Amino acid sequence: MMNPQSHWTVLDMGCASGTLAVPLASLVASVTAADPSSEMRRLLQQRCSDEGIENIRICPAGWEDDWEEQGIGVHDVVLGSRSLMTDDLEKLVRKAHSYARELVVLGTLAGNGPHDPRIIRAVGREFHQGPDYMIVLNLLRELGIFARVDFTITQPQQIFADLETAVRELRWMVRDLQEDEEVRLRRWLADQLRPVEGGVFLPGRAPVRWAVITWNPSEFSEV
Repeated sequence: MMNPQSHWTVLDMGCASGTLAVPLASLVASVTAADPSSEMRRLLQQRCSDEGIENIRICPAGWEDDWEEQGIGVHDVVLGSRSLMTDDLEKLVRKAHSYARELVVLGTLAGNGPHDPRIIRAVGREFHQGPDYMIVLNLLRELGIFARVDFTITQPQQIFADLETAVRELRWMVRDLQEDEEVRLRRWLADQLRPVEGGVFLPGRAPVRWAVITWNPSEFSEV
């Protein structure tokens, strides 16, 4: 969707361990990979060392930090994938807009995203869908930006080695999972999981959608 250009300088804000920064590094001139987590930065540094990547600069910064203080200047592209955690979305959007010459790319939730509401309900909690990409899109429209929206859609086909593995790998969907809730989750999964070659499979999961919002700041210079 980004169609990377060889001359681009890219700022990947909230880069984590380099999910996008690492593959982008071979396609663009340079990447500034910023993340407030020291552990994520350490993992990315290790990946760069292991793979001999020399055009990624790693910075200890998040969306709400002073980018100038960190030496983060204007880039051709500002990228924020699944990292839009902020108390001031408008400030974040304006910041991304002002630091990008050619393109802003924001990836965020669409609908339930990777969450399976059945798991939330199985432990006895109510499922509440949080704000998704429409919040970002509506804000952009209020600012006079006509952004493009695309979607990535994947169908979960995860096979687990056994019931306990399924519990361990799906429990992240319930924040602060309690012991009694884990018992209910295990009981529900035991009823739902189906045997397949290589382990067990959870049928009925809905497609996972993420929205990719893009715009060219030069077309909306008055924002």
